[in-house]
Amino acid sequence: MFKIAKNIDTAFRQIRSFSLIVSLGCIALCCFTFYRSAVMVENAQSRVYILESGKILEAFSSQRKDNVPVEARDHVSSFHWYFFSLEPDDKLIQSNVVKALYLADGSAKKQYDNLREAGFYNSIISSNISQSISRDSIRIDARSYPYYFKYYGVQTITRATSVVSRSLITEGYLRNTLRSDNNPHGFLIEQWRTLENKDISIRNR
Repeated sequence: MFKIAKNIDTAFRQIRSFSLIVSLGCIALCCFTFYRSAVMVENAQSRVYILESGKILEAFSSQRKDNVPVEARDHVSSFHWYFFSLEPDDKLIQSNVVKALYLADGSAKKQYDNLREAGFYNSIISSNISQSISRDSIRIDARSYPYYFKYYGVQTITRATSVVSRSLITEGYLRNTLRSDNNPHGFLIEQWRTLENKDISIRNR
């Protein structure tokens, strides 16, 4: 009788241990399933499908902070290209300058006004001068806000008798603003100023 009771007690412990192990296993499986489901939902929500010319293209969304240096460099580069790319055409000059001024604050407008009052743009038109700019590098400090930048570029000024290359170094700050068709990156350049603008070489044509 005692032996039978002992066997029943041992069997009960074994069943209880087995049941506990199975329960813990089920809980662990549920937790893992919930975690994987959450990851899959998050990945699915970060994907965007775009229909272009009858083809489905997949794009991925990301946080703005992940792209600040890339977008900031493109914003600064676009501003300098519009501001310094000039041809002897009044309408083209006005069009480029307007696009540039959408990307910056009053500090850029002040420089534009100074150049206009000095007759710079009239000289471009009357002398048939073409001016282009190429970017060397842009340094962005995204560790503090507003974001400091320094732009390094080379201007090429084509005159009737010569081609002049000039170094251009500017600096300023970027603050966040709303995105728009005229300002797709959602930045605004502030406290913009020229640090260096001197001749590198002059080549006769």
